[in-house]
Amino acid sequence: MPVTIRTLQKYKQEHRKFSVLTAYDATFSRLISDAGVEAMLIGDSLGNVVQGQQSTVPVTLEQMVYHTECVARGNQNSLIIADVPFMGAATLERTLDAAAQLMRAGANVIKLEGGAWLEEAVTVLKRNGIPVCVHMGLTPQSVNAFGGYRVQGKDEAGAKELLEAAITLDRAGTALFVLECVPRGLSAEITANVQAPVIGIGAAPECDGQVLVLHDMLGLNPRPARFVKDFMADAGDIAAAIRAYDQAVKDGSFPAGEHCF
Repeated sequence: MPVTIRTLQKYKQEHRKFSVLTAYDATFSRLISDAGVEAMLIGDSLGNVVQGQQSTVPVTLEQMVYHTECVARGNQNSLIIADVPFMGAATLERTLDAAAQLMRAGANVIKLEGGAWLEEAVTVLKRNGIPVCVHMGLTPQSVNAFGGYRVQGKDEAGAKELLEAAITLDRAGTALFVLECVPRGLSAEITANVQAPVIGIGAAPECDGQVLVLHDMLGLNPRPARFVKDFMADAGDIAAAIRAYDQAVKDGSFPAGEHCF
């Protein structure tokens, strides 16, 4: 059966973990969905791992639509989440246009990076039948404003701001959250205080699901982040590595303490 938002909501209620991986083409889409991974993210991380860019900022909406179409063709039953790229959510009008294009390309959910200021966009998109995943914490599109890739919510004020924003956006109808590089305790607190399923990356094992960039999980990044584990090292082949990642998320062995902040 196809995985839907309701599937992931049920998993949260039942305290069942789910896995997510990035995908950018039809071949890997098929491998990932065949392995039982519940959701695939067409991330603007393609700027780094496919295009060789230094950040996600150069990625365009046209490119995101193209890769979403590719992934949708290879997908079997996984939920497809697609990123709205840099400046794609600068205004409500641009957000609606980007979301419509990505949904027509095959996305089931669109992902926006930001905080409480996304409340209106979440409300309007939901009213128009578009589920929203909000990416909080370290948001790579804001790397220039952050002055680098830094853990977010480390101090009391930052933690309070993230928690309050998550609760506000949850009430507005956010379908999913992604928390990136958020301290474990805060990630667990946010997960417990919102109705929407929470996906962690460099966050907490207590999150409802976990996501990694496919190329990182396969050990292809020469400078992996702290929260990455190379599942290819012991797997033998790509399909086995994907299955090992999926199983590790679901049995709670990944992420471990060394993958958290």
